Amino acid sequence: MISKNKASVIIPTKNPGDIIKKVLPVVLSQKADFAYEVLVIDSGSTDGTVEYLKGVKAPNFRLVEIPPADFGHGKTRNLGAELTDGEYILFLTHDAQPVKDTWLAEMVRAADQDPLIAGVFGRHIAYAGENVFVARELDLHFSGFQTNPITWMDDKVRYENDIGYRQFLHFFSDNNSLLRRSVWLVHKYPDVNFAEDQQWAKAIIEDGWKKGYSHEGVVYHSHHYKVMERLRRSFDESYAFKRYFGYDLCSSKGKLWRDWKYLTSRDMDYCFKDRVWKRAPMNCVIQPFDNFARLLGQYLGNHGDSINSAWRHFLSRDTRLFKGSSNGRN
Repeated sequence: MISKNKASVIIPTKNPGDIIKKVLPVVLSQKADFAYEVLVIDSGSTDGTVEYLKGVKAPNFRLVEIPPADFGHGKTRNLGAELTDGEYILFLTHDAQPVKDTWLAEMVRAADQDPLIAGVFGRHIAYAGENVFVARELDLHFSGFQTNPITWMDDKVRYENDIGYRQFLHFFSDNNSLLRRSVWLVHKYPDVNFAEDQQWAKAIIEDGWKKGYSHEGVVYHSHHYKVMERLRRSFDESYAFKRYFGYDLCSSKGKLWRDWKYLTSRDMDYCFKDRVWKRAPMNCVIQPFDNFARLLGQYLGNHGDSINSAWRHFLSRDTRLFKGSSNGRN
């Protein structure tokens, strides 16, 4: 099949609220010297999203509706890829808004520079007014990739023995990502409830492909979870990383307390040195509790298989959201 589009942008939606009315127009107004299409796959929105999407008039836009029970993070993204024809497949979550009208061109440029780049992930920055610690965490996280925008497994022995190196190589986020279609045809997303993007990245890295990072392909995407939401989100991440990768994010109570003391000391130092206490005092008050919830979630997720299924359901944010109003992790 000869593609008529250089890129296909796929956005899964489920009750996104008004944010989709900001995200979609920015995506449809991207400046690019190539043809691209935009596909939204909605899995049962009841908040007026479908009505809004049906009213969108753009020649390169399509809406596909699926039953809520058919949604899956990897499964639905694979469906979107199957329904499009772009040389590159780009994924955005419904609350990830491109910062500039050059987002698409930048993501494609990052992939075009080397035919061995199987996928590219782009930077996230916080929405205006976000919790200052959330904004800082995002900046610190993505700055770590800026000095190594193209990575691959250049040391197999290190990859097998160095967990940090392995995690760095397979980090990937399909909140804002690009996949080369020819690679996706061989390595499709796994049909799992969590970490489908990082499992995909691990597969392509181990198969000898490269991974790219685009600092300029940037989107607004941030969440400041309430304390219980943070615990549940952290539980899902830790439980998935234990099952899929064998990682122990927080294996003992002693590590929980040591990490909490370190993180809280670091954050309070930032709070006072940068005068965060003056411009966002409640952020400083909440942060120690947020740190504890994150680490407790990691500890519980690390021991998830020893927790009975009822408690696992209670602790899992993703499981609850699958049965509720959102399509899970966004």
